[in-house]
Amino acid sequence: MRVIITGASRGMGKGMAEKFASAGHEVLISARNQSALDALCQTLMAAYPPCTCKGKAADVTRLDQVQAFGKWCLEQGEPDILINNAGIYEPGKLLDQSNGLLEGQLAVNLYSAYHLTRVIAPAMVKRGQGHIINICSIAGQRPYAHGGAYSISKYALNGFSQNLREELKPTGVKVTTVYPGAVLTDSWGDYDNSQHRIMEVSDIAQLVYQATQLSVGACVEEIVVRPRLGDL
Repeated sequence: MRVIITGASRGMGKGMAEKFASAGHEVLISARNQSALDALCQTLMAAYPPCTCKGKAADVTRLDQVQAFGKWCLEQGEPDILINNAGIYEPGKLLDQSNGLLEGQLAVNLYSAYHLTRVIAPAMVKRGQGHIINICSIAGQRPYAHGGAYSISKYALNGFSQNLREELKPTGVKVTTVYPGAVLTDSWGDYDNSQHRIMEVSDIAQLVYQATQLSVGACVEEIVVRPRLGDL
């Protein structure tokens, strides 16, 4: 399978890239830093020789770069899976947040997925098969203190994903929305997770991978996963 993953140089994106690479699939990855992408591809291909990894840098806040990345992906061959993972977390209260913060959150957390999907999905529809996975958040299902613009952007991504699912049902293309709670990524800094209070990146990667392994007649519409003890 040919798997496209945005925001793949670290965190959940990197974990998912490794999971698919370990199964021998071709992964096409993006992030802002080309050298980080190159290093990850070298690491994955060395660790998992059957896989192929290629990376192309893109600033997902820029429409032209998102579309260029999508067209580059199509040039590599027919896409099987698109994982819209790129995202950024900016906490804060709505009335205290600076002007432009909401627009910035929407640009990364919503518009990148919207625009890239519009480039990639038609090729899947034409083939009558494919799988689009949008990495949303628990914050896209329910409000929480200090969620602010981030939560709004994830609610918007949720709405996009649900509408996409309805639109693509007759085409053979699956759509899955993932709603993770707290996951140990770089945004947590040096957080001590020795007590397993929050989830690991590998948890999300495993769930996403399994969702892609079902028969053509089955679609995992939503994955909701939280820390065992609940949200922080």
